[in-house]
Amino acid sequence: MRPQTEMQPHPHGYQGLRADHVFDGERVRDDRPVIVLRHGRIEAIEDGPIDASLPVTDYGAATLLPGLVDAHAHLAFDPSGAPAEQFRHDSDDILLARIREHARIALLSGVTTVRDLGDRGYLALRVRDERRPDLPELLCAGPPLTRKGGHCWFLGGEAEPGAALTDSVDSHVDQGVDVIKIMATGGVITPGWTPYESQYTAADLRTVVERAHQHGVPVAAHAHGADGIAAALEAGVDGIEHASFLSAGGVQASDEVIAALAARRVFVGVASARLPSGKPLPPLFQAVAAVFARQYRAGVRLVCSSDAGVDPEKPFDCLPHGVVDFRDVIGMDNLSALTAATSLAADSCGVGNRKGRLRAGHDADILVAPGDATTDVSALSKLVAVHRAGILVS
Repeated sequence: MRPQTEMQPHPHGYQGLRADHVFDGERVRDDRPVIVLRHGRIEAIEDGPIDASLPVTDYGAATLLPGLVDAHAHLAFDPSGAPAEQFRHDSDDILLARIREHARIALLSGVTTVRDLGDRGYLALRVRDERRPDLPELLCAGPPLTRKGGHCWFLGGEAEPGAALTDSVDSHVDQGVDVIKIMATGGVITPGWTPYESQYTAADLRTVVERAHQHGVPVAAHAHGADGIAAALEAGVDGIEHASFLSAGGVQASDEVIAALAARRVFVGVASARLPSGKPLPPLFQAVAAVFARQYRAGVRLVCSSDAGVDPEKPFDCLPHGVVDFRDVIGMDNLSALTAATSLAADSCGVGNRKGRLRAGHDADILVAPGDATTDVSALSKLVAVHRAGILVS
């Protein structure tokens, strides 16, 4: 698809984008407004006559929408490798190159902002601080806090309960992290604590939350089991990743905890995006999906994210498929699914004041999808163009 018109650049750096359909991150606009860009920001959204000198690219039968925000990825991970082995043997230079490559893959798929929730040695922060225009904006957690030998211990964030936790928060803040990530329970890819076993008590988690909040830094807790989810809620974390309610017997969700998730407006990062296999979901995945559907119906703020990097079905361009799954598997309508990967995802990362919406003053991270993506989110997997800070990158 070629844009219908494309004029020469404006001498003062202004340019305009227009298409038949617009989703601004929260609602549909049917008035074919012109999105006016200047110096990497959205200058204005004009729904009336515009200056004839403004160069406007009209994409016609397409949809303009905000760049996607992947609120949970691991850019240093090789999806096809064994994580513990990778991080024991791969050099910093190898990991840095991998982070840049994976970030570029994400950008070309429409992900203009990535929150990295676990790397080794704060390497993702080094790439973040390069401020490269050909990569998404990065938000970084550094090594996740975990128990000795706990989930993702190989990233270097081991911290036992007590003073080590506050010391670890302080050192992470000194390094300039955007968020503190803590493993409230075990996980799938690390032997030791099982996914439903709690690694920290509610008191431990509260210690981390209070210390991080003193520094003005939010906390995201990885939690699969019901006890870990409840502990994270009690501790006052800003977001809970996974919230899958895994147990020794499969999946056992608590209506009481689900109601508390909704009432306290905690962001829940579903982190379920993966490549479509064309096969029915395995029974455990079906049970987890049913729990997320229950959470959605209860009013929990579900964020569409990927956990990209942790296995071969989660490469760094899989997030658009997660949006489709939010519609087809969790049961959202198209607009709610789009919101979960744009404005809501940006809010969950603390950047909703400049990301995830087409709004004057926001960053000009804008996608062009064919047809009407507001009625069929599968259009996100066939993007026409990606604009990052106003620059056309694909």
